[in-house]
Amino acid sequence: MCGIAGIIHLDGPGDVGLEMTKMLQSMKHRGPDSSGYALYGEPQDSLVMRFKLADPNETGEFDFAERLERNRREVESRLSKIGATVDRVDGESAYAYRAEFRYEGELKPLADYVENIPGCEVLSLGHSLEIVKDLGDAETVAGQYKLDAFRGTHAIGHVRMATESDVDIAGAHPYWAYPFSDVAVVHNGQLTNYHQWRRRLERSGHRFQSECDSEIIAVYLAERLADGLDLETAMKQSLDDLDGVFTYMVVTETSLGMAKDEMAAKPLVLHQGDNLVAMASEEGAIRAVLPQEIDSYDPYEKEVLVWSR
Repeated sequence: MCGIAGIIHLDGPGDVGLEMTKMLQSMKHRGPDSSGYALYGEPQDSLVMRFKLADPNETGEFDFAERLERNRREVESRLSKIGATVDRVDGESAYAYRAEFRYEGELKPLADYVENIPGCEVLSLGHSLEIVKDLGDAETVAGQYKLDAFRGTHAIGHVRMATESDVDIAGAHPYWAYPFSDVAVVHNGQLTNYHQWRRRLERSGHRFQSECDSEIIAVYLAERLADGLDLETAMKQSLDDLDGVFTYMVVTETSLGMAKDEMAAKPLVLHQGDNLVAMASEEGAIRAVLPQEIDSYDPYEKEVLVWSR
């Protein structure tokens, strides 16, 4: 079932943390197990890395706090060893962290080096992207990570009902397009050629932290962007290469896009105003942030739309 949402302010920053919380909370019935956000602030020179060192179900284990503090220090040490200048590392929860640092090298060696620490998973890495996801509904996650105060330009989000995998952060959306900066995806549906594309992308050197289709879509698109395609062209190509029934949203440092497969069976409602675009699996999610009378419509089969700031 699950629910997806996206919003972009075309004329400057807005309260995207609060807005995404309202949109996701209105769809709590579609996915009460976990909630996730990909939030975009104004781009900065330094990199922001969101990472976790454990899952919530591990907090009661013996020496949990001591182990996490030891591994947190190891993250800082490895960032320094690989050539990054660490400005700060903040604990966002008992197991999740946010690091700011300056680094001029390639992201893949850095992410691989950090993730080699036991229990460490890099959730996002970029100059404006920050992925936050955890167990519970959107209001619970937003309160835990203080997301209502996040101001930014655009965002996507996801509420998950765990039907095929465990209830944990690793299975929660959105997914960062490792190792590409500032690209993330949420989707509703299923890829029928998932394993074919996973093997193909793994042969190109990519790794995947889950068995979720969204990771495949994210890396697929990011790889084509790296090859020089613009976002809209890459998304249109994805509709020819990726089989299945799906609707997805993708965000980059400057853009928000959506695509539906050729059957368009997975719902999406869209509102486009002069300065703001909002879309979600249900119209009620849009009305949660735009209570006035609005026009909305359902995108067509095999439709691709992109908005850029």
